[in-house]
Amino acid sequence: MKIILVGCGTIGATIISSLVSEGHDIVAIDSDADFLNSITNVYDVMGLCGNGADSDVLEEAGADTADLFVAVTGSDELNMLSCFLARKMGAKYTIARVRSPEYNDKSLGFMKDNLELSMCINPELLTARELYKILKFPSAVKIETFSRGNLEMIEIRLKSDSTLDGMSLMEMRKTHKAKVLVCYVRRDDEVFIPDGNFRLKSGDWVGITAAPGELQKLFKSLGVYQKQAKNVMLLGGSRTAHYLADMLLESGGSVKIIERNPEICERLSEALPKAVILNGDGAEQELLLEEGLRSLDAFVSLTNTDEANILLSIFASGQSVPKVIAKVNREELVRMAENMGLDSVVSPKAMVGDVIVSYARALENSKGSNVETLYKIADGKAEALEFNVRADSKVIGVPLKELQIKKGILIAGIIRNRKTVIPVGDDMILAGDSVVIVAADQGLRDLDGILR
Repeated sequence: MKIILVGCGTIGATIISSLVSEGHDIVAIDSDADFLNSITNVYDVMGLCGNGADSDVLEEAGADTADLFVAVTGSDELNMLSCFLARKMGAKYTIARVRSPEYNDKSLGFMKDNLELSMCINPELLTARELYKILKFPSAVKIETFSRGNLEMIEIRLKSDSTLDGMSLMEMRKTHKAKVLVCYVRRDDEVFIPDGNFRLKSGDWVGITAAPGELQKLFKSLGVYQKQAKNVMLLGGSRTAHYLADMLLESGGSVKIIERNPEICERLSEALPKAVILNGDGAEQELLLEEGLRSLDAFVSLTNTDEANILLSIFASGQSVPKVIAKVNREELVRMAENMGLDSVVSPKAMVGDVIVSYARALENSKGSNVETLYKIADGKAEALEFNVRADSKVIGVPLKELQIKKGILIAGIIRNRKTVIPVGDDMILAGDSVVIVAADQGLRDLDGILR
């Protein structure tokens, strides 16, 4: 497909990287020549230096023939205007990055309809929702949801004293009665799509699918269940912190935000009257201790500096805070953070990349079973995809044990009439189902692509 992207900052560069790996024809637009050069020097894309809301620039980029137009500059208004102009010039689908909390659901819906936007995407809100899910279920390192929460895929890291160390998956099912399915295991630099004979080891990152209630049953059986985090400290008064604090307060939690900038503190105090807002430097360890770090349920570091988030999260872990989460955008630092003992690390730009790639794959398939949801999992070495099953799919009505499925692919869950089925060999896929597939480096675009 021909895709035009406006805005080559951190988020834009990640989206371009993801789309280039999918084989799309990309045109990148940015008013900053340095940003643009950093993209065109690395990726095989066409670059145009200019304003994304300039009709001449859009015409030169070929907006009239674009299959998808994406605007992710730092300005919400510029993004929406760029998409509006591109749509009027002939772009088939448009996606705008809209970040401001002031654009609530009602106003955003109004603008989306009237500007003919296909999608609005908010990296900070996506990140806040991801963080909230983890804080609701702290036993997990990461949580991905499918079919509006009817199926969850969680990732856990096996500790050195885990009862699962050395246990085969077949033995695990007999010992722990929860209806769960181990979908993948990441061990060092390898990713496995395991069978029943696969044996787990301490240090493994394990992906598991189940209905939400079954996951609680598993963790209680393992003796590692943690209750929802209620007393939470957020470091940094970013938009993400604003969104997350609002969610936590709405659910009855208590929130303390530490922010260096007094103007941001004042704004947060007005917007979040139930939260405690402190003007201070979160890098001062004494301040964190004075503000009750050791008595927290969770500590979330959301400053604009990856290195600071990692170091302060390590400090919080050393103070025995039950749940510690760091926001880290740079890929090379994510693995470093994990090696330093941080289990829960979130990356806003990676989430946005997943959403855009999922949308692009769905557009490529106007027929068949389209991609509804896509997540990069297992350190980016595998994918979890949700497909909506159409009536003409080749997998319908055949017992799963009889399907000739490609190596490295697992059917992880079936959602039928809002009920979750953790599949076994005799189960069948029916038209209208939602099906979750885990695939190691497959680039699937259609459900029938799982067949040999």
